[in-house]
Amino acid sequence: MSTPSAPETPPLPYTPAYPIRTERLDLRPVTPDDFAAIHAYQRRPEVCRYLYWGPLDEAASRASVAAKAARTTLRESGDLLQLAVVVRDSGTLVGDVTFVWKSSAHRQGGIGYVFHPDHAGRGYATEASRALLELGFEELHLHRIQAELDGRNTASARLLERLGMRREGHLRENEFLDGEWADEVVYAMLAREWRAQREERARQR
Repeated sequence: MSTPSAPETPPLPYTPAYPIRTERLDLRPVTPDDFAAIHAYQRRPEVCRYLYWGPLDEAASRASVAAKAARTTLRESGDLLQLAVVVRDSGTLVGDVTFVWKSSAHRQGGIGYVFHPDHAGRGYATEASRALLELGFEELHLHRIQAELDGRNTASARLLERLGMRREGHLRENEFLDGEWADEVVYAMLAREWRAQREERARQR
């Protein structure tokens, strides 16, 4: 009995067709002109509280924007896409998202997101993150996508649960952040779970 083969991933390098459009948002490459909008949230302590960096001064934000602007194509395992999230109707940049090509051999990916708190409560982070899941499962044919977060970041955990991701790991005092030991929580989704969710959404339309 032969083992079923996994669907082939697109040949590398892979560059999405930008912008990645959702109902309300455009996900597009970061440009130097985005500095002011991105620095506006990277400099805020409450935004960086559960992250590995920040708050950032102007020089650090400019370096961050330059690095993000270069991350538009996947060439090998470990590469990132870092994209600005723009509200299409207004042209307002409300945050940025990250897609990680964790492993080509094991078909693993990861997602991350940072949004300006002034735009919270409108579903933008959920909408943009779902677009990354769609990219990973539909375009790249990944088997599993995960997200890691500080165990104290309950708002981020709720976002991942809204996406239908499973809480599958809780690592106690796994990281030393801001002078104290912190837990790390892992959420994930498998391709078959994504397909089941997609079919359920289609039935509800």
